[in-house]
Amino acid sequence: MFSKKKTADELKLIRFVMQNFGYKPVHIQHFKQALTHKSILSEEALLQANERLEFLGDAILDAIVASYIFEKYPDADEGKLTKIKSKIVNRKTLSGIGERMGIRQHLIYNQSRSINLAGLEGNALEALVGAIYLDAGYERTKHVIRNNVFRKHLNLAQLLEEEIDFKSALFIWCQRKKLSLEFKLLDEQFIDGKWQYEMEVQINRTAYGKGKGLSKKEAEQAASKETLALMGEI
Repeated sequence: MFSKKKTADELKLIRFVMQNFGYKPVHIQHFKQALTHKSILSEEALLQANERLEFLGDAILDAIVASYIFEKYPDADEGKLTKIKSKIVNRKTLSGIGERMGIRQHLIYNQSRSINLAGLEGNALEALVGAIYLDAGYERTKHVIRNNVFRKHLNLAQLLEEEIDFKSALFIWCQRKKLSLEFKLLDEQFIDGKWQYEMEVQINRTAYGKGKGLSKKEAEQAASKETLALMGEI
């Protein structure tokens, strides 16, 4: 039987995937879905959005990154490996990779709405990983990510030199877990000619770490550090 002739949009998508992942899609529908945001769909069709593929791709990417750094850093302990992995799979890094790939030129979304495209690019990147996994299995996906995405778009040495402040690290952690993050001012006092502040972290409206400082930002950093320690992230 003859295969169905590809449309111009499908050919454009295939070229994009081949250029950035070094992989030729077999089932193009997986990749269309990976780039489809829920904003363009009706309530009845939301399962056709990329969120399920994003969920799958997130788990697959976590495993690929974990095995990659486990092999690359044989002398690193579990804590060091966790920090390295968090810098690779955090939203900022993934959105940056998605931007360099030009994912937004292929996103299917409601352009009449105000949407954070950088965030969409990172989510779509994970969804594309999920699409490749469904299309070709884990071993092929691992090969594709290591030999194309990491090699072209991941400067690990530079990434490890960048310091992530505690508040940003906590924000990234909450974003990945889809949890709300707020900072509550508990106390402010003027003592010996200086203002002193105490802030509290609230995650999903539950109180966690507290911190003090000579500015609200300093107190937020201290509260974030304590919260990350409570979570076992540092």
